[in-house]
Amino acid sequence: MPFLLRVELPDVPGSLGRLASAIGVAGGDIEAIEIVEKRHDGTALDDVLLDTEPGIMPDSIVSACNAIPGVRVVWISRYASGGLVLDLEAVEELTSEPSEALDRLVELLPRTFRVDWAARVHRVKGVLHATGAAPADLEFVEIERAVRLEVDDGTDGETLYAGARIDGNEVVVVARRGGPEFLDSEVARLGHLTSLAFSISRD
Repeated sequence: MPFLLRVELPDVPGSLGRLASAIGVAGGDIEAIEIVEKRHDGTALDDVLLDTEPGIMPDSIVSACNAIPGVRVVWISRYASGGLVLDLEAVEELTSEPSEALDRLVELLPRTFRVDWAARVHRVKGVLHATGAAPADLEFVEIERAVRLEVDDGTDGETLYAGARIDGNEVVVVARRGGPEFLDSEVARLGHLTSLAFSISRD
């Protein structure tokens, strides 16, 4: 079963190699790694998509990672929505059919940002396009830029939300159940990709 691991590690040569070795020894097989954020304190946050050998529990991989000096596992969860999609790959997809760019953006966001669902919401018409797990009755939110959203959905904070403005009448909303929290860099990327999709759709 694939797992997605978000890990904090020193941003120095050799760190990824030590991490990969520890994961391999613990019974994990890395399929993809993406740098999510580089910090001013000399650390980085990486997302690691991995598969495990039969009988291997994720706890053993977490323990192996945490045993490396300077490394801390921030979050781990099962991940069954396919491989990671990098931002440049997403842009290529968006430009392939400009008239469908906004809907394609919604379809790409779950794998690009490791979220459970994404939706495009209109001020009057409601949900215009969404991935399978999205609620059917999302409300439009008034935002001027990409931000984390506070949504009272009865889950006691278990689901985290972020959104980005398409134009004055449409927004994109994404959600993660159980974390990890949306980083500033992820919110900025969401806004950037949304703006690009809007521009492409108008060409």
